[in-house]
Amino acid sequence: MGISYLENQKLFKLDTPNTTYIIGIVDQEGFLGHVYYGRRLQEAQGAEELLRTLEGPFTPEKNSRDRSSFMDCFPWEYSSHGVGDFRESSIRIKDENGCSAVMLTYLSHEIYKGKHLLQGLPATFGSEDQVETLEITCEDKCLGLRAVLSYSVFEDTDAIARSVRFENAGKSALCLEKAMSCCLDMDNRGFEAITLHGSWARERRMERKPIGHGKFSVSTLRGETSHQEHCFMALVTPGADQDKGEAYGFHLVYSGNFLIQAEVNQFDSVRVVAGINPEDFSWRLTPGETFQTPEVILTYSAEGLGGMTKSLHGLYRNHLIRSPYLHKKRPILINNWEATYFDFDEKKLLDIAKESAALGIEMLVMDDGWFGNRYDDNRALGDWQVNENKLKGGLGSLVEKVNALGMKFGIWFEPEMISKESELYKQHPDWALAVPGRKPTLARNQYVLDVSRKEVRDCIMEQVFAVLHSANIEYVKWDMNRPLTDLYSASLPSDRQGELYHRYVLGMYEMQERLITEFPNLLLENCSGGGGRFDPGMLYYSPQIWCSDDTDAIERLAIQESTAMIYPLSTMGAHVSVCPNHTVGRNTPFETRGYVALAGTFGYELDVTKLSDEDKALVPRQTAMYHRFHDLVREGDYYRLSSWQENKSYDCFQVNSPDGKESLVFYTQVLNEPARHSRIVRLKGLEEGARYRIHMVSMEDGELTKDTGREASGEVLMYGGLRLERLWGDFRSQIFCLERL
Repeated sequence: MGISYLENQKLFKLDTPNTTYIIGIVDQEGFLGHVYYGRRLQEAQGAEELLRTLEGPFTPEKNSRDRSSFMDCFPWEYSSHGVGDFRESSIRIKDENGCSAVMLTYLSHEIYKGKHLLQGLPATFGSEDQVETLEITCEDKCLGLRAVLSYSVFEDTDAIARSVRFENAGKSALCLEKAMSCCLDMDNRGFEAITLHGSWARERRMERKPIGHGKFSVSTLRGETSHQEHCFMALVTPGADQDKGEAYGFHLVYSGNFLIQAEVNQFDSVRVVAGINPEDFSWRLTPGETFQTPEVILTYSAEGLGGMTKSLHGLYRNHLIRSPYLHKKRPILINNWEATYFDFDEKKLLDIAKESAALGIEMLVMDDGWFGNRYDDNRALGDWQVNENKLKGGLGSLVEKVNALGMKFGIWFEPEMISKESELYKQHPDWALAVPGRKPTLARNQYVLDVSRKEVRDCIMEQVFAVLHSANIEYVKWDMNRPLTDLYSASLPSDRQGELYHRYVLGMYEMQERLITEFPNLLLENCSGGGGRFDPGMLYYSPQIWCSDDTDAIERLAIQESTAMIYPLSTMGAHVSVCPNHTVGRNTPFETRGYVALAGTFGYELDVTKLSDEDKALVPRQTAMYHRFHDLVREGDYYRLSSWQENKSYDCFQVNSPDGKESLVFYTQVLNEPARHSRIVRLKGLEEGARYRIHMVSMEDGELTKDTGREASGEVLMYGGLRLERLWGDFRSQIFCLERL
């Protein structure tokens, strides 16, 4: 790992353990070009020729009569606007004359150990012996604008963190109308794009398609990273799979409107830009002011999607998640939402808690409906005071009784929202986002609070803190159940209304930072109607995010597979719920629901007092299974073996312990078929010369793992495979535990 400046070649060389990224300075004007990103290079001799400046149209220094042709084909490290490059720009500025042209060229650079925090934004981090950073300062002398392009490389993972900081160093105000976090130009190698799309209850489904000439993008304007699109794109070479082929990943560390776009031009080069969505965005920069873009994570793998997954998992575990729960076993919780919805009181909650405690469940989470006049979802958001008609003795009394059972207690909030029927709205109707003179848009019969305003944030957080200080509350579920509409803030002047989307996100980040600072041992789980704001930015504040409101085990196979392609398993909130499932009406065995939920944080979303005796008897087995294996699941190396999304028949993945002593193989037969042999699945990441004893995780009476009497070498298991018997019926699961002898 390291960053060097090769002065004779005017090249910056950035090395991670297995990749190299090269930037070049060209021409007397200081054009900054992208040279190379790929497999690790020991040296960069001759790399400058990859910029193609030795051929037509040549640089303006050599061919001043055709500057435009150079601008439109040079592989820019950060693309300009309005000066001859007709591909997607990285920046657009409106100056005092109304002009939008901007051209940034090299001014200076600095290489240093460590990495600075980004003001007001989540970002990766690391110590001076873990991270090295390059900052290249560019300028547009005409505008008096400076841009610091930041690149950080990590000692232990093949990832590069990029961002840009703008400074108005001139004498006149400027308006940023576009400020992307990165740009990458490279030759197209027949790339295919992998993206994650979906909707509420079916988030992050993988889609793969070739990119052709023109533009292909994923984006959102919902004010959150959204159920519909995800702030991620991978470009892969044809035929790339889990183990082979090249993959370039782009992942934005941001929780608001985004754009990631790949464009193929007439010369078959591809440009990727990623950052804040420029639509409905502007930011006024007065002299001396700065603007910081969010961070983009770049990763390259020469070993297929599996290599990309490994890099992103390692980066987020070691350099993004800050929670004290990062390497701790999370308590097994039971959430009362699907058990009671709004219809609960202290007795109902205690009945659930008593039964749960006896079965090995460790935390009761009280969901929506405990505050103000909240008897349905039409009222009371913003009134964060305990409803003592429901909780007769108050919150402190309830929590004491739950704690006396040996259980922890957690609570639900939706701090960014307000109901029209609430005391807060009566007092401060202007605190809701609304366009003057226009009928506001309701979603779930609620409005969005303008948390870009300090007085709004202060009011809400004071209420939240008062509740959390009133009792021994150890977990918070922070929800957000609607997108942003009616973009207007009563606190912003007309020429700054374009800042509202981003100021909203910054305000929300500040609220969560205040929460975990005030309560440093709190387990925070983010949620947005399920997985509507599952993004790297939120992981900076919470170690886990509710993966989806769809708790059906079969639907979760696809959701969790796509999520696990880029996020560690420990970040995925996953629960066992009742059947027929409340979202799709499907019936799956209780055993299968437990196996699927084990691949996340694990908990329950049901009324345990109403379970059948047969299902209830499995709960202690499932909690024991969690305690036995969750350290491995949380810390282990993840390998995708087979995809139900692709084969439409079964799902299989593997998790290996960091020390290589144990491995878990998760297998779910979604649909059985007649007249078929057993399946053989090739495992990954084992030691070739070692022998492994194969156990089956059992929900039956007796030991948690059952010795199958089978042993095999690592070579046989990886290159021959593990034989999996056909299971009787649909929606059946098994887990195998391999013990290295």
